Amino acid sequence: MTDTPETGAPTTADIQLIQRILPHRYPFLLVDRVVDIDGTRSATGLKNVTMNEPHFQGHFPGTPIMPGVTIVEAMAQTAGVMVGASMGLVDGNMLIYFMGIDNCKFRRKVVPGDRLEMRVETTRGKPGGKVWRFKGVATVDGEMAAEAEFTAMMDLQG
Repeated sequence: MTDTPETGAPTTADIQLIQRILPHRYPFLLVDRVVDIDGTRSATGLKNVTMNEPHFQGHFPGTPIMPGVTIVEAMAQTAGVMVGASMGLVDGNMLIYFMGIDNCKFRRKVVPGDRLEMRVETTRGKPGGKVWRFKGVATVDGEMAAEAEFTAMMDLQG
């Protein structure tokens, strides 16, 4: 974890920090690392796609393809880590709820062996606010796999 000198907020998050920010756990934790955290403005999530993930048993036997909804979820988890890390919400018991997904498009299959990169940018939201809006683009080897705009509520549990 590298901190920004001005704020002390992390600019990267390894799996240990991710688990201290997000409530998600296997098999639904879909981001392995977050890099290039620029406050609450933007960040890039990384996911190493492996054959031992449970959705590949049925999606699809003999032709494993990562479900599109899990790609969007991975983008949202990246956004949650970005906001949580930047706002000091480590160990803050935060839950994140989708409120809407718009302009979602899938462009390329994501398969075991791929390294999925999710670039997210905040389009609306501010520290202390509960409702945030993001734009996300997921790529593999520089080729767009999916894009979406999504709204989420960040809810701190007492």
